[in-house]
Parts: sequence; structure tokens; C-alpha cells
Amino acid sequence: MQVKTFKGTDTQTALAKVKAELGDDAIILNTKTVRSGSVKSCEITAAVDPRTNHNARNGGNGNGNGGGNGQGSAGRDPGGFVPMHDTNPSDWSCEWRQIKDHLMALVKPQMNMDDLAPRQRVALQYLEREEVDTQVMLRVYLDLKADSERPILPVLESVAPCYGFGSKKWLQKIHVFAGPHGVGKTSCLVRLALREKQLKPKLRVCVVASDEGQGKGRLVLRHYADLSGLAFREAGNAEEMEELLKESHKFDMILVDLPGLSGKATLSERLDDLGLGDCQDMAVHLVVAPYFSASQYAEIARRYGCPQLKSLIWTKLDEACTFGALLNMARLTELPVSALSFGAGLKNTITPAVSEMLWRLIFKHTLPGCQAERN
Repeated sequence: MQVKTFKGTDTQTALAKVKAELGDDAIILNTKTVRSGSVKSCEITAAVDPRTNHNARNGGNGNGNGGGNGQGSAGRDPGGFVPMHDTNPSDWSCEWRQIKDHLMALVKPQMNMDDLAPRQRVALQYLEREEVDTQVMLRVYLDLKADSERPILPVLESVAPCYGFGSKKWLQKIHVFAGPHGVGKTSCLVRLALREKQLKPKLRVCVVASDEGQGKGRLVLRHYADLSGLAFREAGNAEEMEELLKESHKFDMILVDLPGLSGKATLSERLDDLGLGDCQDMAVHLVVAPYFSASQYAEIARRYGCPQLKSLIWTKLDEACTFGALLNMARLTELPVSALSFGAGLKNTITPAVSEMLWRLIFKHTLPGCQAERN
């Protein structure tokens, strides 16, 4: 597998270079916009297998550039393959993930660590031990290979940026906490609500149970709301949510606890059911724990992906053995990390995310606020 990065003044120029050098069978691995002062350019990382049968693109089932069985070539949209209308989208998503896994398996042996500076090589090897996936590894490798003096942290920050919850990044009034069952959404919401109230005693905070009276999360929210001077509301359907929005002027911040999705439902569908599909003054935060499998993370990213989704919140960090999932999920969702949660209590167990905390966690297994490294 031959891998190379091409630069151009725009996407079309870079694609033309890919096609001219690697041919129509080139596979687009990554596309990004690069800024140098006021000048913008496009970088495309592409790969091609020298053994590829170039006639397969006309037959439709060789390397996937013809019929409905593969992924985009250099002449197509860099976003990926073209699905057929009579195919189940979830089947295509699964097949596309398998294709990418195979491609990465071919590309990985071509990552010559001798091309990197010693400190860069050590950092990349450590990331591999942390179970960072091959696509992230390849992206980091190519960036480091281009400059032997480049430190690794700025490269990693481009993969998983951090914008701490409560910073100027999050000016929305309504914050919805969504995620799979059992990841600690309710505890996370309570912790952040208490933290914001402690920092700003006059802040008018409302916590909202959106589970239609099911489960113990509603009772937990009501309990801590009563103890801490927080307003409490229930809004499990569109009518109740409409009533809440009518009185939203009474609050400075509204935190909504959304139950885990059931069946094959998606987050977009759930928000539409609640009448929040077009809400502008809202940010949805995906709460997730670092112990799912790669396929589960891919499915979570698919079902919870929607325009309103703005950040990742990681919980139960003290229960993890490795932390590569933090980078892998950031790549899958292209979302920043806004908060890090750990421990069983409510006090001092959540903190707005900053890059230094994230890298100490990944490289030293040091939880936020801890001085000693974990064994």
C-alpha cells in the first residue's frame, strides 16, 4: 500500500494531484484544511495498492470503485462511498467500517517508525499500547513524519480538542445530557449543576427529568434539587417540554437528563419527539464511559450523531484500564471533550476538560486532581 499526502490551494486541486499520481483507484484516507496566516490550503492523504486491478472499476466488484460495493476513489467525494438506495443503511455502515479496518490493516505495516524522531516514536508506541485505533495512529504518524521537530501534543490536540464546560464556548441556556444506559448521565448532570451553583451562587439552575416518570433518575434529580436549591421540572413529552420552554426565561441554565435510547431509535428522533429538533439555544452533550468495544463506540456515534450534538463528556474514568477510547471517539464524532468525571461521590468528581488533563490521563494514567500516577 502506497500512502502519500497531496497539497493544493483547494480540494479540487489536491484531488487532481491525487488522481494524476495515484490514478482512479486511489483511496482517500483523510482530508483537512490547513491555514498559514490568512492563506488556506487543502491536504489530502491518499493510498493505493500497487497490485490493484485497474479494470475492476468497470466490473463493479473488484476494488469497489465501480458498482455498489466499495468506497470513494480520487475522482469522488472525499467523504466516502456511494450507497445504493435499496440497501439497509445500517448494513452499509457495518460494511464500510469493515472496509476501513481492512484498509488500515494494509496501511499499518507501511508506517515506518524509523522515519520519526525518537521521542515521537516513543509517544506513538505508547498510544498503540493505549489501544488508540489505526486511523488515529496514521493521522498522527503522517503529521509527525512531515516534521521531525514537531511535538506530539499539538498534533493530538487537533484530534481531541478540549473546551471546558462552563467556559465561553458554552453560552447556550439548555444543555441536554444524552448517552447509553448506565454511563452515569444523571450523576454527571447533578455534579455539573452543583458545581455551577457553587461557582455562581446566584445562578438560576433548573434540572429536568425527561424519562416520562420511569426509572430512579427522576427521583435522584428531585432529591438533589430539593437539597441544593435547584429548580426541578419533568418534561418527558413534547407538551411538557413546550411548557418548560415557555418558562425558560426564569432560568439562566437548564440541564436536561435524557434517558438512554431504546430499540433502534436515534437521538435526532428523540429530540424531534420532545419538540427540541429545531431548538437553537441548546447544546447536546454525549456522555460515555471508556470501557465499550470499538464496534459499540461506532454504533453509539451513529445513533447519537445529530447537528445539536456539541461535545463529549467522559465518565467513570477511574474504572478504565486504558484511555485510547478518548481519542478514538473524538475521531469518530469529531467533537471536543467538555468534561471529565471520575469516582463515586458528587464532590470534586467532575471537572471541565482541559488539554493538559487529557494528556496526563492518556500518557500517565493520572486522574484530574490526582498527584500520583495510577498503577
